[in-house]
Amino acid sequence: MSKIRILIADDHMVMRAGLKLLLERQEDFEVVGEADDGRQAVRLAAELNPDVAVIDIAMPNLNGIEAAHQISEAQPAIAIVILSMYTDEGYVMRALRSGAKAYLLKSSAETDLILAVRAVREGKSFFSPAVSRLLLEDYVRQIQQKGAEDSYDLLTAREREILQLIAEGKSNKDVANVLNLSLYTVETHRTHILRKLNLHTIPELILYAVRKGIIS
Repeated sequence: MSKIRILIADDHMVMRAGLKLLLERQEDFEVVGEADDGRQAVRLAAELNPDVAVIDIAMPNLNGIEAAHQISEAQPAIAIVILSMYTDEGYVMRALRSGAKAYLLKSSAETDLILAVRAVREGKSFFSPAVSRLLLEDYVRQIQQKGAEDSYDLLTAREREILQLIAEGKSNKDVANVLNLSLYTVETHRTHILRKLNLHTIPELILYAVRKGIIS
């Protein structure tokens, strides 16, 4: 069985050591590199070509968001997990736009990191439960304040299926294969979904899905 090769980037040596110990307890995980700043993370990602990069959001020389962006631009096959102390929606959105598939709070890394690495390796998204709860609570509060109907109800059953698959990280081609549809049909559905939900990008769609509890 081939191992999942992981790069860790965190400027705190004790935190890096703890993450490495946690990850390597899994027989199918292998930490192949460690970086203590964002620029080193980008360089090691290019040299080592890991399957997964676990990146702290706050690092010297180049922050984790920018490092994730450069890594995903150069090597889109590398799945990125962002570690953060912040539950703010702005940070979550920036992480998603940078190419990250998972957003974890450092406080929950011990319980969630293994699940996150396995999820992103399979092409899925993953968020700390506390982040998902906060986003959901904020979404419900906005709906109540506006006195608006839930826009999710505007979607057809097929559109809901496609929304979930896209939010899980599947490409249009993957969705077409799963649902036995043409690529054109999937693209048309995606356009309708974004319009009905008043969303403009896939990161926004993923965030919406987390708020709705469609993905975790």
